[in-house]
Amino acid sequence: MSQSTLPAFVQALCRAGIYPHPVNPDQEVGLVQTHISYVFLAGDFVYKFKKPVNFGFLDFSDLEKRRRCCEQELLLNRRLCPEIYLELVTLTLDAGDYQLNGKGEIVEYGIKMVRMPEEAMMVNLIKAGALERRHLDQLVETLVPFYQAAAGGAELAEFGTAAAVGVNVLENFEQTRSFIGKGALEQEQFDTIVRYSQAVLADEDRFQERISGGYIRDCHGDLYSANICLANQVYVYDCIEFNDRFRYGDVASDIGFLAMDLDYHGLAELSRYLVRRFSEASGDAGLAGMIPFYQCYRAYVRGKIGLFTAADPAVDESVRSDCLKSAARYFKLAQGYAEA
Repeated sequence: MSQSTLPAFVQALCRAGIYPHPVNPDQEVGLVQTHISYVFLAGDFVYKFKKPVNFGFLDFSDLEKRRRCCEQELLLNRRLCPEIYLELVTLTLDAGDYQLNGKGEIVEYGIKMVRMPEEAMMVNLIKAGALERRHLDQLVETLVPFYQAAAGGAELAEFGTAAAVGVNVLENFEQTRSFIGKGALEQEQFDTIVRYSQAVLADEDRFQERISGGYIRDCHGDLYSANICLANQVYVYDCIEFNDRFRYGDVASDIGFLAMDLDYHGLAELSRYLVRRFSEASGDAGLAGMIPFYQCYRAYVRGKIGLFTAADPAVDESVRSDCLKSAARYFKLAQGYAEA
């Protein structure tokens, strides 16, 4: 998409001069879009601004809601990487001039973060064929104490019931029903995944066992390779801040997400190793029994996000095509978990 078709504030943030620090030698700012955010790569820092969207499960439709979610994003992500999440920033407008933290009218709120090394991003290690068991060992060593310290108890237990999990799982099917037969999701896949999910959810005792074991926690909610950096230390960032029910839940949902992601990248052996290693380190003997269900759920969610991103008029044709292709792969993966 041409930069001239982007919102005016986005065009302003694509210019190096708006930042109070050096950007990079060629004075270009990188822009990455998701279905809910504009992310600006500006020198040694990253700035993230939320799109004014409302998907029902996520509502950034007005400025105050975006401010509150930015504040929540800072608070929650500092649990795992306080060094990365620096501050809340404002974008102001004064006589047609956009400024970061200026004195004019506040038109947007964003988050300022330290930019992590690209070569150490887990997704790039995977692309380079360099991800090893030792990396997963380091990650497990970071995650086990995180979950042990995370909020849990009776106040969160209700989010682990079959009924509560079912709300998250089943709403995905309603949100994607209109996309069936349009290139990424076929009716047979949809029906197979729905039947499997409903069958597991009908076994309420399985979910009660997880509640009784104390495994329902205030988790990360978006634990996969795109949100992990394996640099001088392990950084796990960009957790779910916009809807507590996507973050409150079984630890197995987080670990299942990352295991699914490794499967997606063709790393089935490392996927199995992750589950086994986390189970041993955390003492969670029942983890493996829940993983396939959550792998299926998470693969479907990633497919849904691909559909939503492809449907966004703000993304260009190449991004749209890539999103549809990846969505099709995720739905196929979800079908595989359901059939297995």
